[in-house]
Amino acid sequence: MITALAFYLFAAILIASAVMVVTARNPVHSVLFLILAFFNAAALFLIAGAEFLAMILVIVYVGAVAVLFLFVVMMLDIDFARLREGFQRYAPIGAVVGGILFLELVLVLGAWSFADQADDLRLSPNPGGGLTNAEAIGRIIYTDYVYLFQAAGLVLLVAMIGAIVLTHRDRPGTRRQNIGAQVARTGTISLEKVPVGAGVKELGIRRPPEPEAEAPKVAHDAGHHGHGGHH
Repeated sequence: MITALAFYLFAAILIASAVMVVTARNPVHSVLFLILAFFNAAALFLIAGAEFLAMILVIVYVGAVAVLFLFVVMMLDIDFARLREGFQRYAPIGAVVGGILFLELVLVLGAWSFADQADDLRLSPNPGGGLTNAEAIGRIIYTDYVYLFQAAGLVLLVAMIGAIVLTHRDRPGTRRQNIGAQVARTGTISLEKVPVGAGVKELGIRRPPEPEAEAPKVAHDAGHHGHGGHH
């Protein structure tokens, strides 16, 4: 009885927080409701006997992903009014994509049915055979669904690369690190005895002369001497 009440309580809070993630106007509030949804989903996993999935959900999604979203939304100066300007223009495309996803969900749910051992497995969530939940999940993922698991990793990789490409901004005038120029150093490196306690104010910042900067100077000096000799 207590387990059933706890299940309905966490499920109701999960559904309400998921709705608030989509409907909240403030993006910070959306991320906070997302964290609340993750916690309630972890509680449902605990009730189902999948403590490994519950801990992974809390550690990975709440501890890393959701907190990262929160800091990104709070730290970036995003003009949300400007982002909403193109909503009506892209609304038909979004409606088509949403309709396709809804049709796929209907097809999946229509073809889904309970297994014959569902009642017995529901009453005993332990996988049996001396296996822990983590080992049982690992065997299923890396044996029966290993190709789908790798495909999901590729999809996430493509999404990460796409996000980097879309958000990358090439700002003019910024100085970037040139590792090749640092590694391929020209000239000799000499050892010099430096007095103890001598700092930059006394010794100065000593850098080797750049070869490309020396050539114009030599040419300028040569032209100057030649001009003087002409007079």
